[in-house]
Amino acid sequence: MELKTLNLKVLNEKGEAISTLAAPQTLFGRDYNEALVHQIVVAYQANARLGTRAQKDRSEVRHSTRKPWRQKGTGRARAGMTSSPLWRGGGKVFPNSPDENFSQKVNRKMFRAALCSILSKLAQDDRIAVVDDLTVPAPRTKLLAQKLKAMGLGSVLIITESVDENLGLASRNLKNVMVVEPRYADPVSMIYFDKVVVTRPAIAKLEQMWGQA
Repeated sequence: MELKTLNLKVLNEKGEAISTLAAPQTLFGRDYNEALVHQIVVAYQANARLGTRAQKDRSEVRHSTRKPWRQKGTGRARAGMTSSPLWRGGGKVFPNSPDENFSQKVNRKMFRAALCSILSKLAQDDRIAVVDDLTVPAPRTKLLAQKLKAMGLGSVLIITESVDENLGLASRNLKNVMVVEPRYADPVSMIYFDKVVVTRPAIAKLEQMWGQA
């Protein structure tokens, strides 16, 4: 597979592109594999799903075990007890249980390749940018909101090498803003947010984690 060379915009605090950064080809120079990305996204959401629903089988529903009517001579179909799944209010044939497992196995190589494919698509669509650093002086939501507004960022996923306390607390109440470290960046979030902002140290970390896909 031939890797492409792309340059990422480096933004200042006003959201202006002051320079460009040669993007690592192993992360941002891949072809977009829609089928692989779809498979990884479905598996990621399935693995986050919890078995919170429960139904009863015919041995658990509250019904009498008495035979509703005699076996022969009534003209009606044979019936053993009203807890049968054929009856209204009877038990389920294959009931859902709280310990139901929805997880899907994903190979590490596939997961890394899908993430690199997403990053490459974001770079091609100009939905990803680089900043030298992104911090706030105090853990106040207003400060971060003003900073992002000045940069022209609304719905944004911020990937930084380490999330300090001020930045983490300031971002909690912004519903269209998510701040994560590289190891917690997931395919669903990278697709969901309109823009992805990555710090320079975080790019090096991402290349170290996923660049060998």
